Amino acid sequence: MIAQTVAHSMATDALYLDDQDRYSRLRLISWWDQERLRGARLMVVGAGALGNEVLKNLALLGVGRIYVLDLDCVENSNLSRSVLFRVTDEGKPKAQAAARALSELNPDVAVEARRANVITDVGLGVFREMDVVVGCLDNREARLWVNRSCWKAGVTWIDGAIQEIAGVMKVFSPPDGSCYECTMTEADYRLINLRYSCPLLRHEDLVQGKVPTAPTISSIVAGLQTQEALKLLHGFRDFAGKGLVVSGMGNNFYTTAFPRKESCLSHETYPAIESLELSSEESRAEDLFTASRELFGETRGALKLTLDRDLLVKVECPPCGISREVMRPLAKVSHQEAICPGCGEVMSTDIASEVLEGSPLAQRQLAGLGIPAYDVVRVSRADESRFVCLAADRARALGAVA
Repeated sequence: MIAQTVAHSMATDALYLDDQDRYSRLRLISWWDQERLRGARLMVVGAGALGNEVLKNLALLGVGRIYVLDLDCVENSNLSRSVLFRVTDEGKPKAQAAARALSELNPDVAVEARRANVITDVGLGVFREMDVVVGCLDNREARLWVNRSCWKAGVTWIDGAIQEIAGVMKVFSPPDGSCYECTMTEADYRLINLRYSCPLLRHEDLVQGKVPTAPTISSIVAGLQTQEALKLLHGFRDFAGKGLVVSGMGNNFYTTAFPRKESCLSHETYPAIESLELSSEESRAEDLFTASRELFGETRGALKLTLDRDLLVKVECPPCGISREVMRPLAKVSHQEAICPGCGEVMSTDIASEVLEGSPLAQRQLAGLGIPAYDVVRVSRADESRFVCLAADRARALGAVA
């Protein structure tokens, strides 16, 4: 244990602080537990303007292990709104650039940076390892995925959103409270359905415009997100299922509570999860079936693996006699890849959402089926399911924050 840094002089009753302890002022807060922060593990999804501020705050507070992911690279326009980026970072992955800055800001903090898509590249096992997940995202589809992942993993997450000089911070805590999808409107669903109306349209192809934001609102909303994370780590959970809305133009702040929708599709929670020493890169689906059989007791009946991410197996154009294997999650396939080079028409698609024991797909590596490292997968037989964590991937998936 780190020694208490506040001492009272017996002679003068004056307050003395250990200035060699960088957290000495924080320890003055009556309920503060620096050791709890040092042992915490947080995920920050998105390292843009909002993510920069959250990451900066977490590092200053001495949160011990931070897992940050972002798919994009630093652009010149990011420099006016992102405190961690420098001119020399232009063209570099945002997550790695932010991690470099955090290591300089506070060497006590371990940071694992990934250039990754949260939907396709992050296994549910990573979510399960987190104390809190902080969302700094710019699209509903990613928020919905994070929300459902956190519910399955049983992890509280904090959503943040900004536009111009307004913003909102929301806290969602499974399993009994309201979630992000509970707050979605018909307009939100229409925008997400636009993505799914064309199954070969990646998010980067869909989003054409940029959201106008200012660094001032980023600081405010990120400060609120970090403060809620701080409170959650100390056991203060009274803001779950609520949001704080900030209107910068009128300097108005107000709190809103989100009702829980009992029919919400995001409320699925995984029961007992079994860990098997399997790896997405090294194990085939058939290996998973073999290892999973003992979990079911009675061995009769074929097993089935459910794919959480729809897999595009192949595209083909029968009139032109063209067929091409793809074997990637739909979210990683662009519309252009489905255009027939012969006639210019959109080719037909073969999409898989499950893998049956004994099928040709069962001979594929799990990674080749779109399953990321350290994921939790559903193996079923008839109406009975088991949930399996690919435990051999843990060190590779968590990296510096393992």
